[in-house]
Amino acid sequence: MQVIAIVAEKGGVGKTTLSLALAVAAVQAGRKVAVLDLDPQATAANWTDRRSDEFPWVLATPASRLTASIAQAQAQGVDFVVIDTPPHAGTDAVEAARRADIVLIPVEPHLFALETLPKLNDLLKLAGDTPAVFVVSKAPTQGKEGQDAVAFMKEQGFHVCPITLYVRAAHRHAGNVGQTAQEYEPKGKAAEESMQVYTYTIKLLTTEGRSDGKTQSIVARA
Repeated sequence: MQVIAIVAEKGGVGKTTLSLALAVAAVQAGRKVAVLDLDPQATAANWTDRRSDEFPWVLATPASRLTASIAQAQAQGVDFVVIDTPPHAGTDAVEAARRADIVLIPVEPHLFALETLPKLNDLLKLAGDTPAVFVVSKAPTQGKEGQDAVAFMKEQGFHVCPITLYVRAAHRHAGNVGQTAQEYEPKGKAAEESMQVYTYTIKLLTTEGRSDGKTQSIVARA
């Protein structure tokens, strides 16, 4: 089983959008997938109420039940788990990161969001330094803000996903009908970017294999 935690300090950065996009991409790749929604706002769980497809399973899960929920999912044949954590990274996010093989951290390309990186760095240390990758999310389609944010984070020594997720209407429209961009507009740019992030994440998870239930050190530590 592969477990991915999506963690962010700020709300509204596309955390749930990324979680669901990865989950649906895994379903489309033939995986049996569960999303564990730790966010009290239950955005992912509400999304599945608008959905007709059985997978991915989306379960509202308190952090105190996270370990048990992962074990139960595995017992039911789930082989890919995405943990969607609350914003304002705290103890729930620490627990999710601790249980994950890799952490993805969506961040918007502006100063207020980039200023949260040191706090997230400290959080990951509390979680046992689970390998982490930052994903620039909700970047404007015009201008260089996305590229500038990537360059800034790399200069700070953070590992950054080479695929940027841009502001695309397909994400919003898809969510309204219980879908992701890959399903709503499969040939669109939003779908392409989402699939590229999934492919990149799987490559990281499988490059060097796993040992004792954890992914080996395959990415730079934030």
